[in-house]
Amino acid sequence: MIKLMLPSHVSGGFWLGLNKQFCDEHMPKQDTMIVLENESGMNYQAKYLVKKVGLSGGWRGFSIAHELLEGDVLVFQLVRPTKFKVYIVRVNGLEEVDGALGLLKLDSCIKQRSPENLSTATEAIEYQETEPHLMCNPDLNNQKYVNMANGANYGHLSDHSENEREDLGFDVLDGIRLSESAVDFNQVKSFDDFDIIINGLVINPELSRHLQSKYYDLCCSQRSFLHEQLLGGLNCKLAAGVIAETINIADAIRASKLTNPLESFATWKRTLKAFQTLGMNINFLLDRLDQLTSLAAKSRRHKEARIERVNAEEELRTLETKLLEIKETSSRLDIEIQQLEAKSENYELKFREVAEAPW
Repeated sequence: MIKLMLPSHVSGGFWLGLNKQFCDEHMPKQDTMIVLENESGMNYQAKYLVKKVGLSGGWRGFSIAHELLEGDVLVFQLVRPTKFKVYIVRVNGLEEVDGALGLLKLDSCIKQRSPENLSTATEAIEYQETEPHLMCNPDLNNQKYVNMANGANYGHLSDHSENEREDLGFDVLDGIRLSESAVDFNQVKSFDDFDIIINGLVINPELSRHLQSKYYDLCCSQRSFLHEQLLGGLNCKLAAGVIAETINIADAIRASKLTNPLESFATWKRTLKAFQTLGMNINFLLDRLDQLTSLAAKSRRHKEARIERVNAEEELRTLETKLLEIKETSSRLDIEIQQLEAKSENYELKFREVAEAPW
């Protein structure tokens, strides 16, 4: 489950609403305390409210402790009915890269550590004990993994014995199967040929057929698998969540209007940038967003300029009225001054008479 942090999540009331469908399917049916485990293994407790479908008491402490900001992206991985592993993709700078890489369970066998390929972000990654989810098994020296990487056919996971499945290093999820071989997108001739392969696993069952169809159309538009460069070892459920949210944003872009708030475009862009950090090929969506944002901003500026012109014209009319009043006042004073000047000598004589008159 992926959540983009909004102001209400990280300030004020500190309320975090969750996906209702996800909660209905996986969360307890009564109010309860759940555990939020961060990437360092530290645990925090928060109150899950069934009727309100979200986290209340305790979420504030987690948010403040991790200095969450508006625009950060959090990935909630349900490891037990009342426990989430929480990964943070930061909104700014290298923190975003660190958070994205933190989604992975990597060790030296997945990426050879050498002076050439180490970076500030990857240096910070330490080996973490594998959670009970679909993850790449680190034992790449095992011949089964070598064969699988070379495209050997292991068929559907349910075709193997329990011990064989444990040897393969994967927990079983209904419908997910091993890919028979690597597939180039040019080999995909129709939707029926379209398989979403993550770490050698076909994860189509993780997405509804409707979402699969939409994703197929997106991939066809770019003539490539958009997820092809996702970082190795990414949890399959998280990968499916990234793909689903990419589809949702693409639909939102299609349905957007010139009157949409610019903040909506900015939110979509922040989310897509985080997914791009994970390896999604979504430059075309970001480019489209930039174009729409630019057009929307220009349209707003046009409207703002028109409003400013109306205000300026109103202010000008006010000033013209004021100027007319001032001119009328000036003319009246001119007449009064002329009249007073004619009598000024008489006033002087009378003043002297009064001043010098006998007591």
